[in-house]
Amino acid sequence: MFDNLHEECGVFGIFENTTTYVARSTYLALYALQHRGQESCGIAVNDDGIFRHKRGDGLVPDVFGNQQLDDLGMGNMAIGHVRYSTTGGKNANNIQPLVIRHIKGNLAIAHNGNLVNAPELRKKFELRGGIFHGTSDTESIAYSIVSQRLTSKNTEEAIEKVMSTLRGAYSCVVMTATKLIAFRDPNGFRPLCMGKTDDGAWVVSSESCALDTVGAKFIRDIKPGEIVVIGTDGVKSIETHCTGKSSMCVFEYIYFARPDSVIEHSSVQHARMRAGAFLAKEHPVDADIVIGVPDSGLDAALGYSKESGIPYGVGFIKNKYIGRSFIQPTQGQREDAVRIKLNVVKENIKGKRVIMIDDSIVRGTTSARIVKLLREAGATEVHMRISSPPFKYPCFFGTDIDSKDNLIASKYDTVDEIANIIGVDSLGYLSVEATNNLAQNSVCGFCNGCFTGKYPIEVPKEQPKDKFEEKLNHFSSYYQVLD
Repeated sequence: MFDNLHEECGVFGIFENTTTYVARSTYLALYALQHRGQESCGIAVNDDGIFRHKRGDGLVPDVFGNQQLDDLGMGNMAIGHVRYSTTGGKNANNIQPLVIRHIKGNLAIAHNGNLVNAPELRKKFELRGGIFHGTSDTESIAYSIVSQRLTSKNTEEAIEKVMSTLRGAYSCVVMTATKLIAFRDPNGFRPLCMGKTDDGAWVVSSESCALDTVGAKFIRDIKPGEIVVIGTDGVKSIETHCTGKSSMCVFEYIYFARPDSVIEHSSVQHARMRAGAFLAKEHPVDADIVIGVPDSGLDAALGYSKESGIPYGVGFIKNKYIGRSFIQPTQGQREDAVRIKLNVVKENIKGKRVIMIDDSIVRGTTSARIVKLLREAGATEVHMRISSPPFKYPCFFGTDIDSKDNLIASKYDTVDEIANIIGVDSLGYLSVEATNNLAQNSVCGFCNGCFTGKYPIEVPKEQPKDKFEEKLNHFSSYYQVLD
């Protein structure tokens, strides 16, 4: 509907010392992580080695009601997942957690990220007779773990071996009959943290906001390359693949994460306010009001206002009840769809020079429509400031920027050209140098390959996500999820 960015998913896991309603705790956590994926979700529960799971398309409350949670029953472990597809597309068999039954027991996995070598892994297993039911790279991770488990003394040893074969972004939670295991790729592209409740339950999550929801205290971030094993005998850490380096996706701070989360010791909200302050220094302009495009542009607008001294105001009211699948029957309705999502507070805009802050420009179509709304509301000038650098290159690690052809900053040579296309009086992007300093208290490095074309690891010459899906989607019509 809109040319916004989307991130692949969010994961959560909980390990209780006693049998309890772990599905309901997971449900609450997925609610907190809903912003990371609105396409589908799922929960798997471990009840003394017996796995029960429920998955479905839609938002968390659409998939899970009281009856579904009751059907999942009680247990001492559960993992959950919310998804927006990058690799794999809208195939029902790609909905996570994936539950695998193999000769040495049951295994469930939830994955956040994107593997750059997923097609090669899949081909290797298919040549050995492996049968895949979906098209996601998560299934390749699951196959890899099970394959190594057959010759390993335990699952964590199998994962330790598998990590040497995986290239790309993966923050994963795995559940076995006796253990909850969390592991993160050596570059730490996607966040993963752990916490503990007052009654001794351990939880792992993509973001700390989910810990708060279930009453857990944040303990620490899981290190890039680390494997954390949680069982009845406590918590064990395996750091074989820890290198001390990290390449966190910088868009976790700019856009993906919830503002009340803390990632790698740095507040997401404060990072966005710093982005706004940097914008004010790098791209000053005389104006009467600073406004933000909801939601991630709001904190950056506050930072810009504070640094520049120009008053902050509310420019847009966001319709909180619109769904991602809002139906637009005619071309005219599709073109005006942005009006359904955002409405201008005309009294704050009329007759004023406006600075509008947004997190990014992808294709530019939505930005042009938002600017048009401000003009119609009576803004005399519109100056757009973006709290990220221009997108010029595809992402290989879990963000749905899959082709330079879809990026306005790759099509046009200058910022002035882009400004003219979207209809603003001036346009300013945040510098790459500033993005590297957004996380004030963090010591992690960042991946900014979508801005610079320089990636922390070797990537394919062409973006594999669409090609991978094109090769595999002919399988999707043959399979159905049986939950």
